[in-house]
Amino acid sequence: MTLSTQFYTMLSMIGMGALFGATLDTYSRFLNRSERNRWLVFVNDILFWVLQALSIFYILFVVNFGEIRFYIFLALLCGFAGYQALIKQHYLSFLERVILFCISLYNFGVKMVKNLIYSPIKWMLMLVLTLVLSLGKGLLSVILFLLKAILNVVHWAVKLVITPIWWILKAIWNLLPKNLTKRVEKLYNKVAGIFKAYIKKVYRVAKRFSKKPKDKD
Repeated sequence: MTLSTQFYTMLSMIGMGALFGATLDTYSRFLNRSERNRWLVFVNDILFWVLQALSIFYILFVVNFGEIRFYIFLALLCGFAGYQALIKQHYLSFLERVILFCISLYNFGVKMVKNLIYSPIKWMLMLVLTLVLSLGKGLLSVILFLLKAILNVVHWAVKLVITPIWWILKAIWNLLPKNLTKRVEKLYNKVAGIFKAYIKKVYRVAKRFSKKPKDKD
């Protein structure tokens, strides 16, 4: 390994140490360990450390084809310590500003979508629904009015047809001999009496059957 390669390796590992510190703070900021389940924190920690190891090994492979030396670990430690001493506070402040900016941008986007898309669509749907209901109500009123008018016309038509027939039948009835009309009236009264007696008998039988369960109890 040449001196230039070693120099580039040292610089890259120092940078990876500082980047590891920033990544660790970012990971801790978004993880919220106290609010997460233990198994979820355990899985996230494993994935985080595996990802960090793979990224460091990839940079090392690009710089010196993956040759590992003792000073590489020192360079990583120096980069991490330099980040903790010089950059951490500034980075955390910058991270909070970025988070607040993202939250503000998200809220702005939600308000824009709500005001420009959701609210117009909502009011359009309400307007269409109101128009449909109004048209349906008006159409129903027209249909009911037409049905009422048709029923009135049918009623008067039937009355106009039946009334002359009734007059004619009444006139014929008055022209019939009184003996015949009296016999018809007697026959009518007799049939009506039989029918009424039969109805009373059926009513009594039904009433008797309805009382039997009560007597058994």
